Amino acid sequence: MLKKMLPIVLALIGTGAGVGAGLFLMPANGDAPDVADHGDGHAVVTSDDPHAAADTHKSDPHGGEGNEYVKLNNQFVIPIMGAKRVEALVVAALSLEVSGGTSQTVYAREPKLRDVFLQVMFDHANIGGFEGPFTSGDRMEILRSALLDAARSVLGSDVQDVLITEIARQDAA
Repeated sequence: MLKKMLPIVLALIGTGAGVGAGLFLMPANGDAPDVADHGDGHAVVTSDDPHAAADTHKSDPHGGEGNEYVKLNNQFVIPIMGAKRVEALVVAALSLEVSGGTSQTVYAREPKLRDVFLQVMFDHANIGGFEGPFTSGDRMEILRSALLDAARSVLGSDVQDVLITEIARQDAA
C-alpha cells in the first residue's frame, strides 16, 4: 500500500512546491513584459524595462521607440563542396536587429531574405570562408557584413544588424 501512495504524495509535494515558487517569483507590481501575438504564430516581446527579457527593445540611438530582435524561423544549411562530393555542412541560425515596429515586415519578406542570405553564405563557402578556423573574428565580420548588406537590400535601413546566433560545421564521414 505504501508503494502505491508514495508516487501520489511526491506528485502533490512537487505540485505544491511549483505553485509556491510561482507565487514567490511572480512580479509584485506588474512589471512583466507584454507579449503581442500577431496572429501568425509569431510573438514579439515588448517592454520598457531593459532587464525584462533578452529579446526586448534596445535603446535606439536615433531617438525611436527602440529596436526589436527577430529570429528567423529555420536554420540555414550550407553545403561545403569538395572535388566531387559534399565534404561538410554548415548550419547557421540568424536573427535580425530591426527598428521598432518592423518585425511584421521581416516575417512578410522572410522568403526573399532567406534567398539572399543563402546566396551570401553559398558565396562565402565557395571562397573558402567556412574552411579552417571559420569562426575567427575576421571571417565572421566579413560574413556578418555581407549578410547585413543583403538584408538591407531587402528591408532597407530598418535593419540595424544581422546576428549569427548559432553556427556549426559537420564534416562528412
